[in-house]
Amino acid sequence: MTLSIKKLLLLFTLLLVSDLVTSASSSSDNKIDMKPISIDVSDKKSLQRGARNFFNYCAGCHSLKYMRYGEIAEDLNISEEQLLNNLIFSNQTPQDIVTTNMSKADGDRWFGKAPPDLTLVTRRKNPDYVYQFLKSFFQDDKSPTGVNNKIKDATSMPHVLWLVEQEMTPSNYDQFLLDIVTFLEYAGDPTQEKRKSLGFWVLSFLFLFLVFSYALYKDIWREVR
Repeated sequence: MTLSIKKLLLLFTLLLVSDLVTSASSSSDNKIDMKPISIDVSDKKSLQRGARNFFNYCAGCHSLKYMRYGEIAEDLNISEEQLLNNLIFSNQTPQDIVTTNMSKADGDRWFGKAPPDLTLVTRRKNPDYVYQFLKSFFQDDKSPTGVNNKIKDATSMPHVLWLVEQEMTPSNYDQFLLDIVTFLEYAGDPTQEKRKSLGFWVLSFLFLFLVFSYALYKDIWREVR
């Protein structure tokens, strides 16, 4: 065995061990059982509530840079008047992308790292993770923000929904969070419901095509015989 092959085997072994250690570490960090949640992006009422919740409590720090206000309004059956009065709190127009007024420099200075764009957050993580993260804040006097998170230890994000949590019943707060996550799931893939609807018609066409093709096949071979 040559020296280069030995080095490659050693490198492969080190990478494998490192991956196993990382996996074990990440599994031990998550102290909460990730209970699956039920997301229905066809529920327009939930999406409308989620949009309201996001723009009132999250949009001050987080953007949706792959979405436009007008696109959201059209998909969620929101009128332009409702959009301007309830979802746009700046001088932006329905044609603009969803940005935040917080600059990256301010975000880095206040939180240590600028708050990320959330358009694809449920694609990068998953809806269950995002929901549990929002639900898992707890008081921690050692933290600069006064809170910590059981899902992501030492998070720089403050618990911006603490007053909402205090004022709502547990079940209503759970629905509040579910609506936000449903809206973020929609934002990560706005066309998923249209694709599902189109897929039904495509499969229906293929089934009918198969029936007619089989009938034609039987008719042709009956004449050949």
